[in-house]
Amino acid sequence: MICRLWRGWTTPENAAAYEHILRGEVIPGIEARNMPGFRAIDVMKRDSGDEVEFQTLMWFDNLDLIKAFVGEDYSVSHVPDVARAVLKRFDSHAAHYEVVDRRDQ
Repeated sequence: MICRLWRGWTTPENAAAYEHILRGEVIPGIEARNMPGFRAIDVMKRDSGDEVEFQTLMWFDNLDLIKAFVGEDYSVSHVPDVARAVLKRFDSHAAHYEVVDRRDQ
């Protein structure tokens, strides 16, 4: 299994707007693609005072499925214009990790 990690930061004033875009448009758009081997997406949020960090973890069966999702240059971030409008900054590339142990409790 491969985990794709990506982060974006907003101002505190734009955090609710970004979360709304993420939960209302971005994630449903990903889910609507009904990709085989796409297992889950987790979203975390952390307020650090002057900015709010959002982190997404996407879980795929293998790297080929991620390439099918985003293309051959699979590390490049794909951030819709509507999200870019409220993000202060974001990772230009996602990080990919081989999952060596994941335990559902």
